[in-house]
Amino acid sequence: MTTFKDLGLAEPLLKALTAKGYEIPTPIQTQAIPAAMTGRDILGVAQTGTGKTAAFALPILHRLAADRKPAPRRGCRVLVLSPTRELASQIAENFRAYGKLLNISVTVVFGGAKMSTQVRALAPGVDVLVATPGRLIDHIGQKTCFLGETEILVLDEADQMLDLGFFRPIRQIVGYMPKKRHNLFFSATMPPEIAKLAAELLDKPVEVSVTPQATTVEKVDQRVIFVEAGKKRPLLAELFADPAFNRVIVFTRTKHGADRVADYLEKVGVEAAAIHGDKRQGQRERALADFKAGKVRALVATDIASRGIDVDAVSHVVNFELPMTPEAYVHRIGRTARAGAGGSAVSLCADDERLLLKAIQKTTRQTLPAVDRRSDKSLVAPPSQPRNQGGDVEQKLAQPKAREHRRERRPEGGGQPHRNRNGGGGNKGAGQAQTPRWDPMAGERRPDGVADTRPIRQPAAAPAGAGAPRSFKPSQGRRP
Repeated sequence: MTTFKDLGLAEPLLKALTAKGYEIPTPIQTQAIPAAMTGRDILGVAQTGTGKTAAFALPILHRLAADRKPAPRRGCRVLVLSPTRELASQIAENFRAYGKLLNISVTVVFGGAKMSTQVRALAPGVDVLVATPGRLIDHIGQKTCFLGETEILVLDEADQMLDLGFFRPIRQIVGYMPKKRHNLFFSATMPPEIAKLAAELLDKPVEVSVTPQATTVEKVDQRVIFVEAGKKRPLLAELFADPAFNRVIVFTRTKHGADRVADYLEKVGVEAAAIHGDKRQGQRERALADFKAGKVRALVATDIASRGIDVDAVSHVVNFELPMTPEAYVHRIGRTARAGAGGSAVSLCADDERLLLKAIQKTTRQTLPAVDRRSDKSLVAPPSQPRNQGGDVEQKLAQPKAREHRRERRPEGGGQPHRNRNGGGGNKGAGQAQTPRWDPMAGERRPDGVADTRPIRQPAAAPAGAGAPRSFKPSQGRRP
């Protein structure tokens, strides 16, 4: 059996891995690390939870340890591009953990954080820079980051980059880098667009793959419950009545929907937190920390925010709404059954989602066991009494709050932009090349669909016989 020591990694890396309890590399690590250590370009197809972060981080740190030299000012020796803030933070944490005995500098930059803090961190130069494309382009445009001496490029979660429309920014970033560099390219799936980008970036790559395209984690126990759309929330509360649902990620398609589901779970006595692109970075970090610490049982997330959720012992994934693509389904259920553990995935399927389910089953080559609860009268009311001692929860939640007198937001990462209340386009320049500041995960733009619910004030009526108001005359000494 191959061990990390057999791969020839530097001694400080082996000590760091031993401290974390890692001895046996995963299949993707066994295939990718030796080739990457020699400087070969890598094209990796691997799902999340297979250890692919270490598959590129360990050989990179090994090369940095063998070739000690200062990082270029306002630049980096290694650039790792990530689609989301959470995943970028997770990658940076792994680099720090594996390289803690190497004195390697690691910095992460993404939208929603202060530019000034990131500028100071980049000024002396860093060995490893982990960045989201939008914020990195901001730094390049402001001349606070230069990539002319970058030696290694890593593109992680390439299929998610495609979903977010990041291919144009990625090509722009690559244009600032040396043509001669070491490239490592990873994606969970390999549709034609991803293969085309890989062909542009990679030079005679070593191809490594540990799972067939778009297949799901084998140890995930998957099932479907057919239910009317209006009964999904009480059914969700019923699922949480089972103590086995102790650490659960619930997926919705929209940010607004994630908030509503989290609010509902709180009202039926289930500790829950929502995480999505409209949340401030501090809120997202607290929600994820509380979930990891077991302070909340349910983390309600959108697909975009889910990419950086790397939490051990997630017992269940619940698809409150089915995703629009089979690939997103694969990523969702990959949040459980990680690191060899088991897990379960439950999908709530309404009648208008049947085609989505059919596409998922066709792509994953599986027929999921299903239960029909559409005529179940017990789902009219939630099974547990809300904590506020208030009556029927469904009836209360159906009453829109003041801030909910707005249209449902578009799904994160897609859909048509809303128009603002003055009739203008919600996304200026939609359909054109995006400006350097565009980053869907950065929290830099105003939330979509916010309507002004304040009543319009009417001018007070003039007293009878008052006549027309007098005009202001400077000679009168003061304005009316």
